[in-house]
Amino acid sequence: MNIAYWIVAGLLALFYLYAGTLKVIRSRDQLRPMMAWVDRIPLPALRALGAVEILGATGLLLPPLTGIAPSLAMAAAIGFTLLQIGAITLHLRGQDRRIALNTGLIVAAAVTVWLAVQL
Repeated sequence: MNIAYWIVAGLLALFYLYAGTLKVIRSRDQLRPMMAWVDRIPLPALRALGAVEILGATGLLLPPLTGIAPSLAMAAAIGFTLLQIGAITLHLRGQDRRIALNTGLIVAAAVTVWLAVQL
């Protein structure tokens, strides 16, 4: 279970670290080709979302790695599950039916929660 956690959590953390960094440093025009929904939320909210994703990615890795408050990894994975539920809601409200990536991220986050409980 330990190896499975590190594989799934590591991939999830890599994805969110990348996506969060893009949201924090790139302009709305640079993000639009990848994320058509960026025009539907205010720029400060987009930046905050990126910061939350970076912090969540850190929360998946550092607590189990250091042994300090390892339950935070489970909290981060639960947070990512809730984040993707919100993302799917945003997509569907905007008539965007491309939610396959979001669904995959929910599954990965849910598996990470389950694996974190097993640690």
